[in-house]
Amino acid sequence: MLRVTKTHVSSRAAGSAPSLRNRMTGAAAIGAALPVLLAACGSSDGASEDGTWAPTKPIEITAPAATGGGWDTLARTSARLLEEEGLVDQSLQVVNKPGAGGAIGWGYIANNAGDPHKLFVTSPPILLVPMAGDSDHDHDDFTPVARLATDYMVYLVEADSPIETFDDLTSEVDSGGFSIGGGSGPGSMDHVALAGALEAAGTDPSQANYIPFDGGGEAMTALLGGHVDAAVTGAGEALGMVESGEMRAVGISSPERGTALPDVPTLVEQDIDFTFDIWRGVMAPAELEEAQVAYYENLFADMVETEAWQEESERLGWTEAYMGSEDFGAFLDQTREEFAEILTEVGLQ
Repeated sequence: MLRVTKTHVSSRAAGSAPSLRNRMTGAAAIGAALPVLLAACGSSDGASEDGTWAPTKPIEITAPAATGGGWDTLARTSARLLEEEGLVDQSLQVVNKPGAGGAIGWGYIANNAGDPHKLFVTSPPILLVPMAGDSDHDHDDFTPVARLATDYMVYLVEADSPIETFDDLTSEVDSGGFSIGGGSGPGSMDHVALAGALEAAGTDPSQANYIPFDGGGEAMTALLGGHVDAAVTGAGEALGMVESGEMRAVGISSPERGTALPDVPTLVEQDIDFTFDIWRGVMAPAELEEAQVAYYENLFADMVETEAWQEESERLGWTEAYMGSEDFGAFLDQTREEFAEILTEVGLQ
């Protein structure tokens, strides 16, 4: 059976490990390189005499999807906490660029290479959408800044649905004509999380009528409106709908139950050997200077150590999984290789 288990997530309790600043790789090398870099290139806008950099105008964070989904939640939560905790001197503006599974937003960022005042939030579709041939840009066209957290997938039905377990859902898929909405395009994150779970449960993933939407929020709206029979999306996105009783989650892709949705059984509990995590991070345009990358790397390292971030993460069902720029870049390269194997195994590539 297929099993997708990432081993990169930190399980440390808040405050139980050294400061993230002390754990960031490459910091010494960056500091040593800055004087040479600045001497060669001249002083950049916002650069100070000691070789550091700070933004000189508002920072724009792009969510490459509509409002209400995981990218939008991450962008708005980060922007709000960075301002409320006094970690930035400039304001932060969230811009939604929905469409094409994230490709519209990525194209927008790619057209702003070298602009250190633009960031975007990211997750597995930055790897999966280009692998499906649906984007002109992949993660190599951008600058990794930091991985912040991880989340898991939930499989949803309406509250009054007769489907009560994931096995019930697979039976409906086997019968044909059962539609499942997701917040990413065919062959991307939500589709892969669905196909992998169905394959592990012994069901042919191609039997599922997967309907893509621009973000988990739209997929859940479609479910509530009766336009699809089920939905798959991030646990953090679905939390409010499940807690309010408007939807029921018949499974979650985490290795064990979490504190956010403690009553939702894992797939593993239901004898389905499949887990899938949704890592969430921040990237920037290409061609940023090392001092600019270091500024944002430090900024988000400080943010994830605040009590406010930890409280929001617990509320949203996110697990702390910080990585600095260099480690995040290596993680993206490795995960792309893992996804290629998954897509081949479930017949999506």
